[in-house]
Amino acid sequence: MSIVDIAPIVRGAFLARHGVPVVVTTGGLPVSENGPRFAVGSAAELAGALASQELALPSSLAVEIDGETTVFTARALGELTAQPDARSAEARSAVRRSDVVAGKVAVVTGGAQGFGAEIVRGLVDSGAYVYIADLNTDGAEKLAAELGERTSAITVNVSDEASVAAMAETIARTTGGVDLVVSNAGVVRAGSVLEQELKDFAFTTDINYSAFFLVTKHLGRLLAAQHSVSPSWMTDIIQINSKSGLVGSNKNGAYAGSKFGGIGLVQSFALELVEHGVKVNAICPGNFYDGPLWSDPDRGLFSQYLDSGKVPGATTVDEVREFYEAKVPLRRGTYGADVMRAVYYIVEQEYETGQAIPVTGGQVMLSS
Repeated sequence: MSIVDIAPIVRGAFLARHGVPVVVTTGGLPVSENGPRFAVGSAAELAGALASQELALPSSLAVEIDGETTVFTARALGELTAQPDARSAEARSAVRRSDVVAGKVAVVTGGAQGFGAEIVRGLVDSGAYVYIADLNTDGAEKLAAELGERTSAITVNVSDEASVAAMAETIARTTGGVDLVVSNAGVVRAGSVLEQELKDFAFTTDINYSAFFLVTKHLGRLLAAQHSVSPSWMTDIIQINSKSGLVGSNKNGAYAGSKFGGIGLVQSFALELVEHGVKVNAICPGNFYDGPLWSDPDRGLFSQYLDSGKVPGATTVDEVREFYEAKVPLRRGTYGADVMRAVYYIVEQEYETGQAIPVTGGQVMLSS
């Protein structure tokens, strides 16, 4: 068996024993002769052996399977130093429900910039340990260095299964498992259906749709393994979707289609994973106009929409922005704090799964 099979079982045993989030690392100091040591032949046998132990915090134990021994060290995340000033000015205002993620282990894909970075900052300042998972290694490492010991940068290509599997193994080795998965990585390739190239359509689908499947598959296995030992411990998978997953988007069919499909996956995964104590929901934000997705001068959506003629009569990027801001009843784009409030709600709400929650300033309203 691999570390991905064993580590979440160990972490789940501590969750069941103490009922608080823990970090379970591998490669710790050798266990003393009198310390707990388990020689087992399967994950189920390990779970049974751990169930009969007291498992104090902090502590170390050794697991031997097929002649190979791995040392695990468990401790409560609260032993780390808090980062009270990590959150951005906007995200700092969303603090009322923040205790629901304190001490938990989270993963944010696409976490190096945009909404992803806002979510990372909010989670860290709320007391979580956060993996910043991004193909942009430099950006992820820079943000991790800024936020300190409650973060870890992981390079991942979410559209490549081997890369996502490697991310799951890294998480298993570093913290033993995870409590909150935020599948945020996304791309936009705007263009008319009459002109867009298939490669751009396929690229959008791979990142926005297929990658959510891969992230849920491999990280969901960690969540399920934990739950097999700690059945009362609830965990969450949140897809950062879009208002374009609720209504169509003119000359942006590849993006809207991938986001509509993402909500179908959310609902389907929610039905399947509930037996493993996993809630699966989506947040559908409005436009984050100040982030690079929209404002990058070369590849941002304002520039793309200007070039594609999506806004009739617009001749400048500023005119495109004004056009989109005018569509929002609350007359502004979405901030990181708006998304963080929805994250806290989803984690706090134990009686909801399979939902797509709009955070759009009234631009998209649910209807029956």
